[in-house]
Amino acid sequence: MLIRPSQHLLGVTHLPRYVVWKSGKKLLFRITARTVLELGAELISSDIIAFYELIKNGFDARTKNGVEVRFDIALTKRNYLRVQSLIVSGRSLEDVRAELRSLLNSSASPASRAGFEKVLAATTVEELATDLLDAQRRFNTITVGDTGSGMSLDDLRANFLVIGTPSRKKDVDAAIARGASETPYLGEKGIGRLSAMRLGEKLRVETARSSDEHLNLLDIDWTDFADYDAMLDQVPVDPTIGGPKPTSDWSGTAIIMGDLLENWTEARVREMAEYDFARVTDPFADAGTRPRIAVFWNGERITIPVMPSALLNAAHAQVEGRYELVEGNPVLTLDFTAHSLGFEHPVERQTIKLNKEDLEATIIGKDGPIEDSALATVGPFSFEAHWYNRRRLGAIDSIGEQRAVRELQTKWSGILLFRDRFRVFPYGEDKDDWLDLDRRALRRSGYLLNKTQFIGRVNITRTGNPMLVDQTNREGLRETSEQYVLLQVMRYAIQDRLGGFMNDVERQYKNQKVDLSDAQTQVTRLEDRARTAIRQLKRLTPPEGDDAISDIEQTLIEFSEFAARARLRIAQVEQESRQMVEMAGVGLMVEVVAHELARASENALVALADLKGDDVPARLRAQFNTLRAEMKSVSKRVRVLDPLSVSGRQRAEVFAFDQAIKDAIDAHDAQFLRHKVKVDLDLPDRPLRVRAVKGMMVQILENLISNAVYWLDMRRAREPSFKPLIKIGLTGSPPTMTFEDNGRGIAIENRDQVFKMFFSLKDTKRRRGLGLYIARDAAEYHDGTLTLDQEPNPETGRLHQFVLELPASSEQ
Repeated sequence: MLIRPSQHLLGVTHLPRYVVWKSGKKLLFRITARTVLELGAELISSDIIAFYELIKNGFDARTKNGVEVRFDIALTKRNYLRVQSLIVSGRSLEDVRAELRSLLNSSASPASRAGFEKVLAATTVEELATDLLDAQRRFNTITVGDTGSGMSLDDLRANFLVIGTPSRKKDVDAAIARGASETPYLGEKGIGRLSAMRLGEKLRVETARSSDEHLNLLDIDWTDFADYDAMLDQVPVDPTIGGPKPTSDWSGTAIIMGDLLENWTEARVREMAEYDFARVTDPFADAGTRPRIAVFWNGERITIPVMPSALLNAAHAQVEGRYELVEGNPVLTLDFTAHSLGFEHPVERQTIKLNKEDLEATIIGKDGPIEDSALATVGPFSFEAHWYNRRRLGAIDSIGEQRAVRELQTKWSGILLFRDRFRVFPYGEDKDDWLDLDRRALRRSGYLLNKTQFIGRVNITRTGNPMLVDQTNREGLRETSEQYVLLQVMRYAIQDRLGGFMNDVERQYKNQKVDLSDAQTQVTRLEDRARTAIRQLKRLTPPEGDDAISDIEQTLIEFSEFAARARLRIAQVEQESRQMVEMAGVGLMVEVVAHELARASENALVALADLKGDDVPARLRAQFNTLRAEMKSVSKRVRVLDPLSVSGRQRAEVFAFDQAIKDAIDAHDAQFLRHKVKVDLDLPDRPLRVRAVKGMMVQILENLISNAVYWLDMRRAREPSFKPLIKIGLTGSPPTMTFEDNGRGIAIENRDQVFKMFFSLKDTKRRRGLGLYIARDAAEYHDGTLTLDQEPNPETGRLHQFVLELPASSEQ
């Protein structure tokens, strides 16, 4: 059986038929009329999305004065049902008239009020009920109007009545192909007209081009499509010529919806204007440049608020990001600012730049679910996120008191997504946590970064980000590789780096370590002065004052003891803090050993399984050799752990540094073989003996090896001909170890960042950011340094060599 699309036009909607060839006979799929209703219900999921689609159509028509949404409601649906209940209960005609008259909105348009007032002329209750239902359907309306190019009679037939019309889609694709900076149209799927059925059962289109002499009209009753037995081509819909235009050169379109489905009230429209309509276009943009959208309730314009800049200026911290393509390669730049984090500190700023190699590691990683090419095909975008500590929000002159400021921050909270200045739903909604901020906030320590604490936006464009496409139902972007990149970049910038930056500022300025280096001297001097003063008091004080002098002496003794206990406790806290860091380092090593134990055990089981068979004696030796090699590898790893214990790390000893390097490398033989890593050692001919905590030196080396293997794997996975290499050198006077690999390297901009706690460019599964921090801490414990050599590699333009330098006095 072969299915081919047919060019045959089906009814006025021009939906395609599908031709089925079976045994040489042509059959046709036919589409029922109610399919149109099903499409509308599935694709337009809320009232604001319905308005959003109709508003976009107005701007796509190149409206000259923006788009206006007008509610003309003389009798709300709730009040209509109230009158109906009186009729059903058997109340008199006069009672029903009086109730209806009292419920009519005096602010409605004259035409709408006149339509309902005619109902009052009914002579029977039954007549009034019939007339009231007709008036409710005809005279309560919502109109979405524009002053754009308008549509001719032929346009209505060939475009408006074609669901899924391809004309705009072709123009958008052409703009993308030629690299245009702006999209010709906001919409392109050709389904926006179905939005009208979400709002009302009846639709009237009044439109004209500037060259037309009359209005062109189209009336659709969506209930006609509800007939279960009717086929789509059996529902007649055809445009007609109407009356004269408002002016001879007028052009535009009015989409008028009647027989409204919802209970529209002034309060509800004001609420939508306050929240939903305020977010249809980018509220961060200057008010003068935003596309004009005006909402009216019975002729009165409803204010659509703008986001006050004073609220953004009151943020306690923020991140701004730019994802760019430089000569085809992606570059992410993140600018962080900490204004006020709840303790005394200056305004702190930090910039982080990640290029292609960094992004491949951070966003995709060693075994990511997408290809590296998505980092480029996602296209350029920008974003900003402003963070608020709501408990610390205070009054702002241009906004109001503290309560008003907090309410305003809550109202604008969320990180929204905009394409070409128009909203992409549902990102930033109260129930939408698209960046997993709330879920991650529950698990993180330090600053809470949940979605209600942020006001932010992400800006994309249709031509610049052609692979970031909406789902047809407007419920987010389609799940593609490019969408994955966008999400991971945003999560990395906000969850990982902004939180890390704020914690860095806190560690730098809050609860700083008290310098007690001369405290003992000062306390001793004060004690001596106090004792001298007491001796003089004894000489000058009569006998009856001896008790008071004794009290003073006792107070001095208690003060001295308290000062001694305070110094001891401070020393204990510092020791506990160091032990916590050391325990974290041991934890990382335990994880490595556990991995190796699991791998060795699996290989041991495979080897034991191979022992079964008829030729066991002949193969026994080889199998046991395999087992012996695996157990030897594990043994070496466990031996490496011993000096890393917290108690072991504190014992300084004299040892041969070169031998410690050899032992560590030997312990990784199997791993290096597995990862095809060659190791070049440049060690002195004679042992280089140093006095140091051996466990700390081993910890430094282990962390460097662990990082090197990861980054070598990253490059080998992407370059089949790549040959991984690690070079380790050791010299004396002073003792200096160099550690270099030919992996991805580190960007010059991140030379200092990589040593900060929790800074990591690895993927989410491996992102811890403690290894190099612990390694540098171990070096500084010995009054040494661990740095990245600032000379970039000529091949990569990045930094590849770590330098560990110990004090000259440590060499024995």
